[in-house]
Amino acid sequence: MKVLDLECEQGHVFEGWFASEDDFLAQHAGRLILCPVCGNDTVTRRLSAPRLNLGATQLVESPTAEFAGTDPSRAMQQQWLMACRHIIDNTVDVGTEFAAQARKIHHGEAIERSIRGQASLQEVQTLLDEGIAVVPIVLPDSLKGPLQ
Repeated sequence: MKVLDLECEQGHVFEGWFASEDDFLAQHAGRLILCPVCGNDTVTRRLSAPRLNLGATQLVESPTAEFAGTDPSRAMQQQWLMACRHIIDNTVDVGTEFAAQARKIHHGEAIERSIRGQASLQEVQTLLDEGIAVVPIVLPDSLKGPLQ
């Protein structure tokens, strides 16, 4: 298993796990490697140190401890991805019915639950004008499916 440090053209740094060097090269040539932050498929390989697993395990006491000694921009990316995964794991995707479902929940016509989906800028503004609290956020498509 090869663990490589990768970077998209937007400067987001992330890890990629590949069965072999040939596997990485094939996926890279097919533009199958996507940045988990922005979805960009223009990815370059960065210099990386070998990863050694010596069998010792470390307990992570807090999210801050997990990112100790990490480049601040990389730590922010990791925290952003963790927040996105939390949102995805704890909301129901209602797709293009977001505005209608948000209205139904607000008026008590549907069970109250956390939802996510797509809405136009005009739909979001109308919801806000009606006093319905919504937060526009762009979630990376790469997090919406299973991670490998």
